[in-house]
Amino acid sequence: MARLAGAAAGVAVAVALLAALGAFLAQSTASMTRRAVAGVPVDWQVQLVPGTTVQSVAAAIGKAAAVARLQAVSYADVNGFEAHTGATVQTTGNGKVLGITASYIGDYPAQFRTLLGSLDGVLITQQTAANLHVTVGDAVTIHRLGLAPLDVRVAGIVDLPYADSLFQAVGMPANAAPQAPPDNVLLMPRDEWHRLFDPQAAIRPDSIRVQLHVRLTHDSLSADPQAAFVAVQGAARNLEARIAGSGIVADNLAARLDAARSDALYAEVLFLFLGAPGALLAALLTMAVVASGAGRRQRDQALLRIRGASGAQIMKLAAVEAACVGIGGTIAGLLLATALTRLVLGVGMFAASTIGWIAAAALTGSLLAPAAMLATAWIDARQTTVMAARMAVGQDRARLLQRIGLDFILIALSALIFWRTSSTGYQVVLAAEGMPSSSVDYLAFLAPLLLWLGLALLTVRVCLAGLKRGQERLAKWLAPIAGSLSGVVAAAMSRQRKRMTQGIALVALAFAFAVSTAVFNTTYNAQALVDAQLTNGADVTVTGTPQTPASTKLKELSALPGVSAVQPMQHRLAYVATDLQDLYGIDPTHIGEATSLSNAFFAGGNAQKTLDLLARTADGVLVSEETVNDFQLHVGDTLNLRLQNAKDHQYHVVAFRFIGVVREFPTAPRDSFLVANARYVAQHTDADGAEVVLLKTSKAPGQVASAARAVVAALPGVKVTDLGQVQHIIGSSLTAVDLGGLSRLELGFAILMVAGATGLILALGLADRRRTFAILSALGAKPRQLGAFLWSEALLVFAAGTGVGTLTGFALAWMLVKLLTGVFDPPPEFLSVPWRYLAALVSVAFVSVVLAVTGALRETRIPAVQRMREL
Repeated sequence: MARLAGAAAGVAVAVALLAALGAFLAQSTASMTRRAVAGVPVDWQVQLVPGTTVQSVAAAIGKAAAVARLQAVSYADVNGFEAHTGATVQTTGNGKVLGITASYIGDYPAQFRTLLGSLDGVLITQQTAANLHVTVGDAVTIHRLGLAPLDVRVAGIVDLPYADSLFQAVGMPANAAPQAPPDNVLLMPRDEWHRLFDPQAAIRPDSIRVQLHVRLTHDSLSADPQAAFVAVQGAARNLEARIAGSGIVADNLAARLDAARSDALYAEVLFLFLGAPGALLAALLTMAVVASGAGRRQRDQALLRIRGASGAQIMKLAAVEAACVGIGGTIAGLLLATALTRLVLGVGMFAASTIGWIAAAALTGSLLAPAAMLATAWIDARQTTVMAARMAVGQDRARLLQRIGLDFILIALSALIFWRTSSTGYQVVLAAEGMPSSSVDYLAFLAPLLLWLGLALLTVRVCLAGLKRGQERLAKWLAPIAGSLSGVVAAAMSRQRKRMTQGIALVALAFAFAVSTAVFNTTYNAQALVDAQLTNGADVTVTGTPQTPASTKLKELSALPGVSAVQPMQHRLAYVATDLQDLYGIDPTHIGEATSLSNAFFAGGNAQKTLDLLARTADGVLVSEETVNDFQLHVGDTLNLRLQNAKDHQYHVVAFRFIGVVREFPTAPRDSFLVANARYVAQHTDADGAEVVLLKTSKAPGQVASAARAVVAALPGVKVTDLGQVQHIIGSSLTAVDLGGLSRLELGFAILMVAGATGLILALGLADRRRTFAILSALGAKPRQLGAFLWSEALLVFAAGTGVGTLTGFALAWMLVKLLTGVFDPPPEFLSVPWRYLAALVSVAFVSVVLAVTGALRETRIPAVQRMREL
């Protein structure tokens, strides 16, 4: 009965793991789709060809897709803006004036962030207000093309968070370099815009354009980013066909889903890499439980055949037994998965997106037990005679797998596949930008799987050889436990080496799965924290404006409780040729006190060396890889940047010396940016304020952020962000697949499997030897002497399995990190080890061993005559 319960438990674990991981995968992909869609301010921007009416294109849009919001936006190019402040006159270069309706801001609220004033009337962007030195109520002169200038009065100052998409060049080829948004922008009511720019449209139609900004209904979108991307892209192409010659479509929603579908594929990859081995291990444990009763089953079959039972009748009995185990284990597994998904993942198990996974898990459970039990029963019934079943000693021949060297073949194939994938930089997940098809290199999955299985088979080979030929050495190792019986115990183990090796291999497989999962997940979570720190800049970041730099409150911020380090950082804009890029001015000597700077951030792999070089080179500048490639720069080149001067608000050329390449930097964008000495930047711009202040905290960042907001509350346009906020935001992409729930789920199952592999398998093996122990007791063996056998065997299985499995687990984790480099941003420099979890894992395994041996010792206290009668 205990053996059937053990087999059912193995089936339940396999079913629960598959169903729960399927729920996680479905939840992750659906979450990615929701967040990707929510992060797009305008789904489609349809630019009209001159002469086309808004009504005709709007009608075509309604036929191509279900529309929730539609607004017309007018764009006008101007020669620049001018403002008089006191005795000075400020002017700007070319700019844009947008005409929007009063309802536009309500329909697309994410497009604007109010800094000062009202949203009713003429709005000026933050950068333009800084260039002109104007504020709410001031007059700004617009220099129209070919017409007399006109004055407007500023009602509010705003920031445009999505300026890149708002001013994108619609219709530009996908591989063309992105166009920087304009520095100088005004927005005004559309009626007023028409009054000012309809005359300009008459004489310079090339300077005017109209776009329709469309928000689609999202209710019908698939939860799968790939399917949603294909649907949205198809609708956009349908619209292009309808308005051919009348307009051009910029599909922002498809572009965002394009990125999300890659993340969804990585979620699938994580499921296969981390979940499939667990399900396979549960299946192996189930088969091991079934195999552990082989001797007992053969004797039972022999007894039935002596009493006249046919082979068909024996198979029917085995089928009933297998069906009970399969159905019971499947039901238990689904109930366990339901409870775990609710408690750990916080989602319901039975949803439309998870039905397929539930069916697959149930089918696996229904087939697993019959496959293991019926196959074994059929082989025994066909090949084992009554006489052979009653024999206590059989032939000891090496298995075919060992004779052909399957373990070495698997390890060699694993190394070959790993080398092919990692050395060539081949991406496991490939989702070509803009293409509806995507692919996953499933062949790469074989590398860790084959290594896992190959090392398990190698463990079997080594253990069999060691137990057969190393009796004397084994006896010395067992002397502290078995005492004078160490030689006898070693001989007994050698004789039972097949059973002992099976236990060691299963424990090693379980530990390898648990350790590799724990180390990979810990490394992943550590890199997610690095990614959040990279995005936010520090534990708490205070971001101001050129007019109100955050550094004006530097002393107050550094005095806040829980702040352990503070560093100011300039965030300016600089022109590299005609390309406007972010420039960060830092103190290279002390910037690392407030933020984390990984070696991976810099070419050459040494953060400290690079920063020391920057500190020694006053005019030095670190340039992003993309900028270096775009402009064909070489270390030592003079890089002439145009920076805005605080006195005249004009851009002037400042010479820098290119000294190194920076790949990532706190708060910086991923593509083009520059890092220089703050003192040099301040000297040549006549502005020593720092727009950003980075705070390192010794307590919860959220608490410090709340206090920092109170400090800067009087500064207009200043915002405070903390690490927790950013971690939540970036959780929608990958490092975006949130492994928190997956980690808890898998690590919990890993502990169950380790406990089963050590305790259950050992207990069943000892239970099979009750007859042997009863005979030894009848011959006069004392409980202490029997305990020497039990403890020696148990500790050998535990020690060997734990050691081999842990080493294998670290090797697998290292391989997983290398293969899944695309998951990490930036890639980790080393593995993160969850020492507490590993200690808990070893403790659980040891407790399982102790319980198994204690239960067996209790059996040895039953009188030998009674035990022989029962057997």
